[in-house]
Amino acid sequence: MEFGYLTLLPPIIAIALAIATKKVAVSLLTGIFCGEVLLFHGNFLYAIDASLRTILKVWTDLDNLETFIFTAMMGSFVILVEVSGGVDGFVHYLTEQSKHVKNKTVAMLLAYFIGIIIFIDGLLSIMFTAVVTRPLIDRFKVSREKLAFICDATSAPINAIIPLNSWGVMLMGLIGAEISSGVISGDPMTLLISSLPYQFYSLLSLLFVLFYILTSKDWGPMKKAEMRVQTTGKLYDDGVTPLLNDRDGIDKLVPEGKGNKWNMILPLIVLIGGTFIGLLITGHGNLIKGSGTTSILYAISLAHIVMCIMYDKQGIMSKGEFFDYFKKGIFNMMSLVVLLTLAFAIGRIIKTIGTGKFLASLVSGQISGNYCAAIVFILGAIMSFSTGTSWGTFSIMMPIAIPMAVALDANILLTIGAVVSSGIFGDHCSPISDTTILSSMSVGTDLLSHVKTQLPYALLTAGLATVCYIAAGFMM
Repeated sequence: MEFGYLTLLPPIIAIALAIATKKVAVSLLTGIFCGEVLLFHGNFLYAIDASLRTILKVWTDLDNLETFIFTAMMGSFVILVEVSGGVDGFVHYLTEQSKHVKNKTVAMLLAYFIGIIIFIDGLLSIMFTAVVTRPLIDRFKVSREKLAFICDATSAPINAIIPLNSWGVMLMGLIGAEISSGVISGDPMTLLISSLPYQFYSLLSLLFVLFYILTSKDWGPMKKAEMRVQTTGKLYDDGVTPLLNDRDGIDKLVPEGKGNKWNMILPLIVLIGGTFIGLLITGHGNLIKGSGTTSILYAISLAHIVMCIMYDKQGIMSKGEFFDYFKKGIFNMMSLVVLLTLAFAIGRIIKTIGTGKFLASLVSGQISGNYCAAIVFILGAIMSFSTGTSWGTFSIMMPIAIPMAVALDANILLTIGAVVSSGIFGDHCSPISDTTILSSMSVGTDLLSHVKTQLPYALLTAGLATVCYIAAGFMM
């Protein structure tokens, strides 16, 4: 069923309400309801029932369920490494013993490189980076908004640039479908790898993050956030309620200066190593074909077992105390699980009413070949920002963009790169994107503070990426 411009209402309403009211959950719920009202032709009673069913259906998806459980368990992981003295020991080692981290620039660089190294899964990259570097960032008076930006701007881009993960499988599948249908020829993996240099937004994002870290040349709302923490020591603005406040209600069991860095490092090694092993197991020896969500869930479960044994043997906490902290961590993450549920639900609604397809139809067949990649990028960026999903954007845009490029005699590799980059834009900065929400939560700030400080940087990067696609379109 075609709804035309009405398909834009649910995401616009959700985003506008979130900005205006700062009530993200209510805003997402309103967007879901508006979508169902469209589907049921204005019948509000049916729309209420359907909204609840759509939200419940999110939990019937195994991948979603595994993501929620992993997210909740990361909450307990954070608390346990904190109270065990692992965080204090790690910070003390880096700043006092080894002198590796001497200033805020090095602390931010650590966050940057961790975000790049953990390329197997975007959500894991964000949470891992936040857990490891948040105490260092706080120590050197870097705003939580800046850390959220670093986490967010490295996770999705690096997942696309190093496609040895589920992202690569998905993209190769979409490219392979166009090969199978006879639109283009070649090998999916070869085409994807060959298109990597043309993922201008992803590449520029990584370069700009590094630039801002090394130069401290912040501007706009981010500059204000950095000035605030430098002059007042406030990690976030007055009136802001962090999605996760890791300091509330936590009594450290190890005295200051007595922490053991291995109480944090070893569980992290188990988490990362276990994820790679899980990918090999679930992929039957093929890392690329492994299940990221299942692997991460197995790995974090194993990490908790290791922590329980370690802390009990050291006399830090009994098994009963371990489970008390475990439950507290799970509870602390419930607000995030709710937000992710609603974000996934509105994504379902937006897909059902055809927002993405409608946006794609606006320019299809109306552009010159030289501008093909640039228009594909702009349209996909609008789509991904409106829907909050990179994968949804890939799924819609790839079957449209590749035949369009063939018809217009445009460069295929450049077009594929534009599709991928456009999806990364929305995944990076949309208020209804799971990675944006998770970045806010993981560092301990609120969603709108993160979006407000990050969006100008993302828009500048997108503008420069557009220029690159226009220039490349005339050169290739």
